[in-house]
Amino acid sequence: MRDINRQDGIRGLFRGHSATLLRIFPYAASKFVAYEQYRAIIIPSKEYETPFRRLISGSLAGVTSVFLTYPLEVIRVRLAFETKHDSRSSLSSICRQIYHEHPTPVSKPNKPPIPSSILAAPIANAVPAIPTPRSGLINFYRGFSVTLAGMLPYAGMSFLTHDTASDYL
Repeated sequence: MRDINRQDGIRGLFRGHSATLLRIFPYAASKFVAYEQYRAIIIPSKEYETPFRRLISGSLAGVTSVFLTYPLEVIRVRLAFETKHDSRSSLSSICRQIYHEHPTPVSKPNKPPIPSSILAAPIANAVPAIPTPRSGLINFYRGFSVTLAGMLPYAGMSFLTHDTASDYL
């Protein structure tokens, strides 16, 4: 924090804060709206209300809200970690930069070849090569699967806890 303050001043400590505010309101709104919609479908009446159904409704709401707002999170992180000191990038230039980025090729470590007696050629040839996207909107969803892995239990437990606590109040 001392380095940030020395290089960028107090403003440097709040870099990316406006993007956070732009993301958090739609995120929270969509999460609660989605929860009520999923809950109405999964729990149509009181007799269907179980902790598992509450968990699933909350998890689906979390996934929906993250899907809708994840590009804003990517932009926020990019703004927060920007290291240019001579000029600040605009929101539109950050978006263009992310959109036009190309993924770096992953180099495979040098491994000795697998003997053909072990590797079944028909199975190896049956797995299609998945093309890597070059650029575009998909760049705004890098890391999305990892975020989903954390969001499923988090949002589910959050809404399950909320609903269970309100049963006792």
